[in-house]
Amino acid sequence: MNRNEITEQVVVARLSKGLSWQKLADAIDRPVLWTTSALLGQHPIPAEQGKVLVEMLGLDDSAVAVLAAPPMRGGLPSAVPTDPTIYRFYEALQVYGGAIKEVIHEQFGDGIMSAINFSVDLHKKSHPAGDRVVVTFDGKFLPYQWISAQD
Repeated sequence: MNRNEITEQVVVARLSKGLSWQKLADAIDRPVLWTTSALLGQHPIPAEQGKVLVEMLGLDDSAVAVLAAPPMRGGLPSAVPTDPTIYRFYEALQVYGGAIKEVIHEQFGDGIMSAINFSVDLHKKSHPAGDRVVVTFDGKFLPYQWISAQD
């Protein structure tokens, strides 16, 4: 069984058992977005936590080892995402990405926000004009460090 097959099984099992992503996350004491991303194939799940999830989802025990293996991260089925929810993030970065980059450089210096030393949070915020989606990316700033070949 490969990771894609297990991901399909996770999605089907979660829905058929009526399990929320939050309930699965709570069972392994991990953030809901991390757990969801991991079960969708983007993070390795330590074996002990994988065993809990596999049992809850009713998957074969052989899935634990595959879930624990380092995955091939990233990648979308197309260069420009077509799913409307994912596309809106793409659109927001097209509009605000340059400005975010400029302000990061102005406030922190020449560098990047890590997506490895990173957390993400999502919550719902009530608003008179309609509920708001609040997404917070929290990544360590990593300055570019130019070193010579002799170093």
